[in-house]
Amino acid sequence: MNVLLVEDDLVLADGLSRMLKSHGLSVNTVNNGTDADALLQRYTATVLVLDIGLPGLDGFEVVRRLRARGSNMPVLLLTARDTIPDRVHGLELGADDYLVKPFATPELVARIKALIRRSSPQPTQLTIGGLSLDTSSKRATIDGKKVDFSVREWTVLEYLMQQASRVVSKQQIIDAVLPWGEDVTLNAVEVYVSRIRTKTAGSGVAIRTIRGFGYMLEKSEA
Repeated sequence: MNVLLVEDDLVLADGLSRMLKSHGLSVNTVNNGTDADALLQRYTATVLVLDIGLPGLDGFEVVRRLRARGSNMPVLLLTARDTIPDRVHGLELGADDYLVKPFATPELVARIKALIRRSSPQPTQLTIGGLSLDTSSKRATIDGKKVDFSVREWTVLEYLMQQASRVVSKQQIIDAVLPWGEDVTLNAVEVYVSRIRTKTAGSGVAIRTIRGFGYMLEKSEA
């Protein structure tokens, strides 16, 4: 997952780059619109995070040229301009999302990951061991028998299955399911994982606790 960050404030760009890398994202940084436009003619990022007030070409013009070339690259605009006309203009040019400065970094991460999920085709059927999730109908079965999960349990389980055999931290889980709201805590994640373990017992799926790191869902003996 490659993020192209275009931000002319060097201190902010460095801080955002470090923060995004800490969440497992690969980041390339450009500090003006002219260089960003030139790079985008030969480079494809998973997500473009683009400040509007840039030297050279401004962010609006970078987006306009990107879309004129037929690119569907997801674009998240960053700006200090908190006016409806500016937001509308950016979205009409082809931006996918808009975040006003100052912003909370967890929200930036969550919005980037939401754009990645929406732009990446996801399988509608996730199956590990005897556990199957139909992500279209939101139906879960174990060996063909329906199992009920709450909305939050489902969201955590779906994310863990998508990341099967990878270690994910509690914070990564929270970032992935931020639409729940900002009241989701690390302790809440523990509760949902515990409930999921109970409901999936004997399914051939195990959620291992990797002490100090997080969780890993993997196939196991039923």
